[in-house]
Amino acid sequence: MEERLQKILSAQGICSRRKAEEYIEAGLVKVNGEVATIGQKADPEVDNIEVDGQVLEDRAEMLYYLMNKPVGIITSNVDNPDHPDRTVRDLLPKNLQGKIYPVGRLDKETSGLLLFTNDGVLAYRLTHPSFDHEKEYAVETTDPITDRQLEKLQNGVMIDGEKTKPAVIKKITDKKFTIALTQGKNRQIRRMCQKIGAPLRFLERTRIMTLSPLLKDNEFRLLTDAEKSDLLKSVDLEG
Repeated sequence: MEERLQKILSAQGICSRRKAEEYIEAGLVKVNGEVATIGQKADPEVDNIEVDGQVLEDRAEMLYYLMNKPVGIITSNVDNPDHPDRTVRDLLPKNLQGKIYPVGRLDKETSGLLLFTNDGVLAYRLTHPSFDHEKEYAVETTDPITDRQLEKLQNGVMIDGEKTKPAVIKKITDKKFTIALTQGKNRQIRRMCQKIGAPLRFLERTRIMTLSPLLKDNEFRLLTDAEKSDLLKSVDLEG
């Protein structure tokens, strides 16, 4: 049965009807390969509906897991038995390998929270730079860091020919601080600290948007219903 696209997206848990109108107006929704228009109707059982480039799926089938990635593990979902380094795929239960995927990445020397899911729309929202979603890290430098250096990190430094976006910095000790970013450049925090002459001793991701549980090294578990609901709401995929 045909229904308005706003109602379909809301019923599938993609976003609210209000947000659906914004996505349609922004050209982010397609029906059978054609950009949708406000007021358009479709049949979710027949028509191919895409949001953010991802085919609309039944969100009841979506899985959401958290891992505290240890240092020394590469963020990769590729099954390569010849590769000398262990990957996060190796840490997953066999029944989930190739079924869920890491959202974004942490470099080999960085530990902390890593989200796994088969929800392509959520993954897109959390990783695409246009959405500015926040991730927080605990940082320790090898030498004392000055307030002036922290101010430079907060205001942005030049990487790859452009200035990094403003960050939220909280100083803890003369060598420890937290930093919250809305960007995800390759090894961004390490490179930012190198730019100001403050090499790192330790780096751990402690928060992904609304997710900030205390997990042990290598701990892996499903998101609770409350965690999943709060995360989806924070990226306008629920409500």
